[in-house]
Amino acid sequence: MKSLVASTLIFLSAGLSSAQTANAMLATFFREHLDASFQLRPAHATSLGEHRYDDRLDDLTPTARARWTAQTRAALAALPQRVNRAELTRADQMDYDIFEHDLQKKIWLAENFDFFVTDPRVYSQYISGAVYDLLAQSSLPREVNVANAIARIRQVPTVIAAARMNLQNPPRVCVETAIQQNQGAISFYEKDVVEIAGDTRQLAALKAAAAGILPALKDYQQFLAQELLPRANGEWRIGKEKFARKLELELDADLTADQVHADAQAEFQRVRNDMYVIARQLWSGCYPRAALPPDDAAGRRTTVERVLQHIALDRSTSATIVDDVRDAVEHVKKFLTGSDLVRLPQPDLCRVIEMPGFQRGNSTAYMKSPPPLDTNAVGFYAVSQPPQDWDAPRMQSYFAEYNRSMLRILTIHEAYPGHYVQMEYANRNPSLIRKVLGSGAFIEGWAVYTEQMMLDQGYGEGDLALRLTQLKFYLRAVANAILDHRMHCETLTDEEAMDLLVNQSFQAEGEARLKVIRAKQSAVQLSTYFAGRMGHYRLRQQVERELGDAFDLGRYHAAVLASGSIPLKFLPALVRGQLGLREAPTP
Repeated sequence: MKSLVASTLIFLSAGLSSAQTANAMLATFFREHLDASFQLRPAHATSLGEHRYDDRLDDLTPTARARWTAQTRAALAALPQRVNRAELTRADQMDYDIFEHDLQKKIWLAENFDFFVTDPRVYSQYISGAVYDLLAQSSLPREVNVANAIARIRQVPTVIAAARMNLQNPPRVCVETAIQQNQGAISFYEKDVVEIAGDTRQLAALKAAAAGILPALKDYQQFLAQELLPRANGEWRIGKEKFARKLELELDADLTADQVHADAQAEFQRVRNDMYVIARQLWSGCYPRAALPPDDAAGRRTTVERVLQHIALDRSTSATIVDDVRDAVEHVKKFLTGSDLVRLPQPDLCRVIEMPGFQRGNSTAYMKSPPPLDTNAVGFYAVSQPPQDWDAPRMQSYFAEYNRSMLRILTIHEAYPGHYVQMEYANRNPSLIRKVLGSGAFIEGWAVYTEQMMLDQGYGEGDLALRLTQLKFYLRAVANAILDHRMHCETLTDEEAMDLLVNQSFQAEGEARLKVIRAKQSAVQLSTYFAGRMGHYRLRQQVERELGDAFDLGRYHAAVLASGSIPLKFLPALVRGQLGLREAPTP
């Protein structure tokens, strides 16, 4: 406290305004809070690009985890004592509210969910993810990263011991996934860790450390499969009350769970109707000798399904999928370079890679953006080949679902101008609070928003097959919100969920089954895509109406991206302020 008082006196003596002083005090307090939390949670520090604690792993015992929540409570109590919100500038008042909201959310989650007791999947990040992050993404010298990785590997048995002590009665679906993840971790330490580390003089030590924990990992695999799974009878539904509160906290958009659900139901029917209109136009080109099916509910579904099946004939193989994604990246980037829609960040730090083997089987692709606190780190757009043990029908279904048209839409979402571009802009925002505490609804919503926007502005040159694929991908986001709500607030069965996804949303069966599993394991997260997209889309429509002929889409996007990954409730004021529509209202 003494150093903070001294700093304040220096600021005042230099003639700074009370707002500048308050802003500096907020920044100082947040940095202090962040440093304290990093000491308690080293793996989280690494994931954000802070490398002072890279040789450590978290203490996951109940006593240690209680300290996490205690530190959060102390920060929440101290915040109004250390920082006078009324004296902050408008932008910093938003940062104050973001910080305060994050503290409140963490406390509520700790009070209502103890994932270290109910979800064995959380330990996977510590067992393998925290080591992978060092070797794959840290910008520190290779030998430093390898040395830190070796130190962390040697601490993995402690993580496993904590997992065995903490886990009580998790839902069966979480244990089944954890078994798959741990098998991937075994594979990672048997082979992948050495390949990812590359040419290092510490190769022998790395191999020895990895080999040294394999018995503990294999013993943990037996524990998960033979001890924990038989007694895994926990309830995965979180219930309507907790779902509603968790969604409100996650979105921070002044929206209720019932509003999001009602929006999704209305949008679901609209998108399906649009898909039929386009499929009807494509029908004769796909099936020139066949009559268009009857214009009733069953016939419309058949029309869309069969046209999508025809589009899916242009598909990748295991040997070509990564190269096909690289081609899609270049195609999308070329279009963006020749347009004024979004200025691509320079230098381009996004790398397309083949997804490591231990991460495959759960998703086709992901974007691991450069962490906000490591300015020299690269990002990875990781693309998965199917696991080699999949049979031929499952392989065929996979490549039909992620055909070449779908890979182009996926690339828009994950990389350009979706996650990679948006997160690069967010990382350059001067606010440390906004860099570290980004809104998931903003991030996912922007990625979904860009899919339609790109085609609306000419990407694909009016290719109706690409448009139908984009609508199918968007319908997935809408259906996810409905699935999320009905799985946790109602009593939707697996069979009813599969009907929603396969028969009504045109998803492949394999994709749909994975989504049902995900919905059970991640209440609320699946709703952020749709709710975030609607927030972005509606703001765009409002601003375009207000500006009329003076509206410039590229300038609008620049204003959105300049705000950082801000909660959607703050975005209208910030965007309107930057575009000069009117003075941004006080939050």
